[in-house]
Amino acid sequence: MRFSEDRLASLACSDGIERSIHIWEPKQPRAVILALHGGMAHAGDYVTPALYFRDKGFATVSYDMCGHDRKKRVDIPSFDSFLDDGELFLKWVKRSYPGLPIFVMGHSMGALISTWLGLTRFPRDRDIKGFIISSPYYVNAIKVPALLVSLSTVLARLMPKAKVPLAFLTDALTHDPDITARHYADEKDDIRATEVTFRFANELAQAQAGLTGKLSSWPYPMFAVVAGNDKLADAQAVAAMLKTVRPNLLEYHFYPDNFHENFNELNRDEIFAKIQTWMEARLARAQDAA
Repeated sequence: MRFSEDRLASLACSDGIERSIHIWEPKQPRAVILALHGGMAHAGDYVTPALYFRDKGFATVSYDMCGHDRKKRVDIPSFDSFLDDGELFLKWVKRSYPGLPIFVMGHSMGALISTWLGLTRFPRDRDIKGFIISSPYYVNAIKVPALLVSLSTVLARLMPKAKVPLAFLTDALTHDPDITARHYADEKDDIRATEVTFRFANELAQAQAGLTGKLSSWPYPMFAVVAGNDKLADAQAVAAMLKTVRPNLLEYHFYPDNFHENFNELNRDEIFAKIQTWMEARLARAQDAA
């Protein structure tokens, strides 16, 4: 297995397609991390945090999301496809790890998806002890020309699968040269996408716009990591949105020099240690309340 998984499984998704679930797990996990990957990426990208947390007693499970299963160009029918499949994945996790506490982890687009799941599809689920998000893709750092923005819905309808012109950012995801080399290898093998469609871009833009003002009603404990040198997500705008979450629910960390992929950055062990401390506190509270 290419990303040091302990095993693979499959998820029957809402479109009827079976997609791979990548699983990293200790022999007796104490909790499970339900992980949602970023846009143009894949579930194997979670190998770095998954191996760290496996040694601490946490299983990590992630699946290759709709539009991202070995495709060079990402396309989705709608953003709701991510949410429908997220619900199915949570059910799979509960069947596979009955009774274990669950933490939802999302990076970039996965953080945007997990935020919508927490607001709309996972209403105060007692098994979910908190959400961990990295560089949430709430607001674009790359400014799109106003004309293209105004035409995006029309283009998505008339040319849904046409390619969106994108800046080349593989070198601006992490300062770790080994992981950057892995990303290039994944792109070469079409495991990591290099193109997106107008429909995909428009669906994400609509999901971003719809999130405005909603985080004040966020219901779960949240651990948020924001990268200051982020070329994809607007760190300043994201920080402002996150700070509308009720203070008793939010633990916020800002790393000014990090590129977009906090979980793959050179200081990742420092971040993982803080996440572990936060998760342990959530588990202790759940045990005290039991």
